[in-house]
Amino acid sequence: MSGRGRIAYRPAMTDGTSRPLTLEALATWEPVLRLLRDGSSSARRSGHVARHSWSLGLRRPPLPRPGRAARSERIRAEAEAVEPVRSALAEAGVEGVSFVADLAENGSAVLHLLWPGPGVEYGTTGAYPGAVVLVEGALPEPWRRLPAPVPGAVAAPSASPVALERTLRERLPGVGAGTTESEVAAAGARLGRPLPAELAVLYRVIGAARDGDTARRVAERAAPVLGCSLLPLDAVYVADAATREVGWEWGATAAVVTGPGARVQGLAGSPGWIVFGEADGDRLAVDLTPGPRGHLGQIVRLDHEQVIGAELVADSLTDLVAGRRGEETGARPGERSPVVARVNAKGLPHVEAAADPALEVLTIGVRDGAPMSLAALVGLPRLRTLTAYPGTLADPLEVGRLSGLEFLRLGVEEWRALLDAGAVPPTLAAAAVETHGAPDPLAVAALTDALLTLRGRPPVRRTVIEG
Repeated sequence: MSGRGRIAYRPAMTDGTSRPLTLEALATWEPVLRLLRDGSSSARRSGHVARHSWSLGLRRPPLPRPGRAARSERIRAEAEAVEPVRSALAEAGVEGVSFVADLAENGSAVLHLLWPGPGVEYGTTGAYPGAVVLVEGALPEPWRRLPAPVPGAVAAPSASPVALERTLRERLPGVGAGTTESEVAAAGARLGRPLPAELAVLYRVIGAARDGDTARRVAERAAPVLGCSLLPLDAVYVADAATREVGWEWGATAAVVTGPGARVQGLAGSPGWIVFGEADGDRLAVDLTPGPRGHLGQIVRLDHEQVIGAELVADSLTDLVAGRRGEETGARPGERSPVVARVNAKGLPHVEAAADPALEVLTIGVRDGAPMSLAALVGLPRLRTLTAYPGTLADPLEVGRLSGLEFLRLGVEEWRALLDAGAVPPTLAAAAVETHGAPDPLAVAALTDALLTLRGRPPVRRTVIEG
């Protein structure tokens, strides 16, 4: 393969001269293209390369056990091949790029580089783009949901700033002076609300400043007592929904569910979650917006692997320090909620079984049987998300009868039917192309462009390199 290429279209990423940037040069991609050929006479390959990851979509035969040496060799070969591209990404200030490579028998190649742009989220499955954001700045409904008011919520009987201070000084003798009243007040002003009484006591006793050997030693001594590392006072923050960043493809299929017996509200974030500690990557917070059966000032854990909800840890900071743990009394794990439903071979048998006034999210996956009608969903007041695998809908145009959709994920043919009929729901804030079955990445990119153009957003940028 020649390192010289012809640029058919170049995105706005040049240095002001006529030559392509390193990222757009065939020589940069030549090691990847050689690896992709993988002995085939001609082929189409696709994937993506980012600064810290890559997916080349290589077909790998099963390895004999143990096979570790061969596996390591493959990973090393891929790492060496993508290194020039990753270096060029860093040079250009670009996070990542998807590619489609058409490799001919004579050794030539046509390489399509796809740059999603501001209207498309970064994809996680090879060359396919992520969700298409049709309304700039739009967020999935769970990230717009505020805590429900709980007028009768009160502090737990165990909550006691006096008892908390006494216990801390007993378990941390000689701890010395912590933060001052004025520092605590300043932290409250920064957060937009006074620190809860028990949390203020915690910092007045322990301190936890960013600097100073004494403060650090005190914080290290306090960690076993608290069950977490105490954040510096100026690092305490409010864990509202914005602190849990998530893309539309995940966020739109999540749901806020808080049962009548729940101690903690199942939110993405809350203005009443005041984070003060860290443990194994999770965050501990004082909860000022508890569930219907919770207590003001209870302690909750925000799992770093979850984007919705929090786990009750203790009824109060006093209980936390004393080693008394709280217990959730809401729905048990695995208990079905009508808010989110899945129709597939292992889930519900048909759409009619999912139809419920509370339904918000419906996913239709692989199943036996004929394609299904969506008629049973018409008029459901809360349905906002629908995802359907290719070939599962009897009539894709029925989607147009679902008046409240804000997110829709369909296969290539289903999207084409909607676009050709001018029936894309006007309520959509975001959309995605279902890639089950591995459709042509360029066809998916074309659909992405059509959806963006429909809403006046910039299309996917492309570079085509031949050589």
